[in-house]
Formats: sequence, structure tokens, C-alpha cells
Amino acid sequence: MTGEDEFDQLRRGAFAIAYRMLGSVSEAEDVVQEGFLRLHRARADGVEITSPRAYLSTVVSRLSLDQLRSARVRRETYVGEWLPEPLVAGAADDPARKAEMADSLSLAFLVLLERLSPEQRAAFLLREVFDEPYDRIAQIIGTSEQNARQLVTRARRHVDAGRPRFETTREQREQLATRFFAAAKEGDLEALEQLLAHDVMLHGDGGGKAPAVRRALHGRAKVARALIAGLRTGLRSGGFTLRREEINGQPGALVVDAEGRLGGVMILDIAEGQIQAVNAIVNPDKLGHLGPLADLSALRRRR
Repeated sequence: MTGEDEFDQLRRGAFAIAYRMLGSVSEAEDVVQEGFLRLHRARADGVEITSPRAYLSTVVSRLSLDQLRSARVRRETYVGEWLPEPLVAGAADDPARKAEMADSLSLAFLVLLERLSPEQRAAFLLREVFDEPYDRIAQIIGTSEQNARQLVTRARRHVDAGRPRFETTREQREQLATRFFAAAKEGDLEALEQLLAHDVMLHGDGGGKAPAVRRALHGRAKVARALIAGLRTGLRSGGFTLRREEINGQPGALVVDAEGRLGGVMILDIAEGQIQAVNAIVNPDKLGHLGPLADLSALRRRR
């Protein structure tokens, strides 16, 4: 393995931990960069590091834990709903790896993790997603092994209570998503409602910087009408189009203007054979890592 290959592998592993801890691409990248700086300093100081992966995962986990504690305070003053920053699958990503990690990337899963304490979140992810032994989890969090086990048990109980009873296959998700986007673009209210769960939720994250629903909408009739009205404004009046992508391991779409600039993302939460939630992220602060951004102020003026 070349040095570049090793760096890329280490970076991917460290980012996987930081993103799931923080739900933020930009914050995760900052934490990973700091982790590599500390690794470099340690080596320069003559510290013998037998496993760079273990060293980085420890440092990144601890930095993410510190960041998460302060982030919880900031999110209390966030304008409207807070959703994680979207992560679009790369064309070169290994399909088997994508499938394996999809559940732990979904917005539904990341939002569930928001209900946990920072310590519970760290312990649960390190154990359930990254298969770390309890003694290392205890060392990373700074607690006893017995307490680390208790943190994982409590977190697992909370997460299991919020998970769907029946999973939907990847093929079923893609079929439902295709029908959903077709009905939404055509303005077919009846067809759209049939795809939505009775208690479906529409979540919007504009952060006070872009138009979005301030509070989650609940129920298939209300959500279907809101979706059709919003897409009619954006697609027909605003000149935007939908470009299908896999986002956070789930079917979704980028909302792009005529120049290919990004106005927002839509992500579907599909489980038990129906669409359980539709998530719309339009806060420009959460989209910049995906490419050039559209001028949403022009759309507001046209409206």
C-alpha cells in the first residue's frame, strides 16, 4: 500500500466516525484535519505509534465528543428544525461498503442519535457501528468499562425504540422513490398520497437563511399538498430541476437550477414499504460542500 493509499484509507475511517458523531460534514472535516495534525506532531516528537488507525480513531472520537457537547448548546438556538448536513454518495464508492454503512448514515438514524447524550452517542457508535471493544470505548470516553457497557445498553434501547419494525430492501426503496418523484413533479396528489405513510412527516431545514417549513408537517394529505405546492414553485416558477442521487444511503434528489447550481436537497426516509419522512435541506451553510449554490433570493423575488 502506498503512502497516499494509506492516508486515504485512514482519512475515510476517521471521517466516518466524526460525521456520524457530529452530523456535520464541515465539522467532521475540521476534526479529521486536527486528528492528522496531532498524529504528525506525535510522530515528529518521537512517539511510537504502532497503529495509526487506532490513534486517529481515539483522537477523532475525543475531539468529536468535545465538539458535540458544545454543539448541543448551539442547536438550542437554531432557527427552525435542525437536520444533519447531507452526504452524497460518490460514484467511486464501493457498493458493498455503501450498503453496509447505509443504515448508519440515514438521516432518520442520525436524528435518532440526537436524542442521546454525547457520551451515549459516542459509546453506541463506537460499539454498534465500528465494533470497538468496550475497554477501548471506556478509554476513549474517559470512563470505566462497566459504565461504557451501560451507556451502550441505554443508547441501544433508545435507538431500537425509534427504528422501524420492518426494513425495506434497496430495490423497493428505489422503486418507491421513482414513483414519488414522478408523482410530485406531475402534481398528482392522489398518486403521491398513496406512497406516503399515514403519519408521514415533512421536515425542512433552512436555518433562517432560506425558505423552509419552520415546523414539521404531519399526515399524508397535508404533506402531499405542501410538497406539490413547493415543487410547483421551485420547478415551474423557479426554473429548478430534480437530479436523483443517493443521499445519506437513501434515495434523494438534488434541486439544481439551469446552471447546475444547488438550491437544496430532498431525502426520503423509506421503511415498512412506505415513505415515512421527506427531508428538505435548503440552508446554504449545509450545502456548500456539495458544489456551487443557486441564488435563492432571486426565487424569492419571483415568488
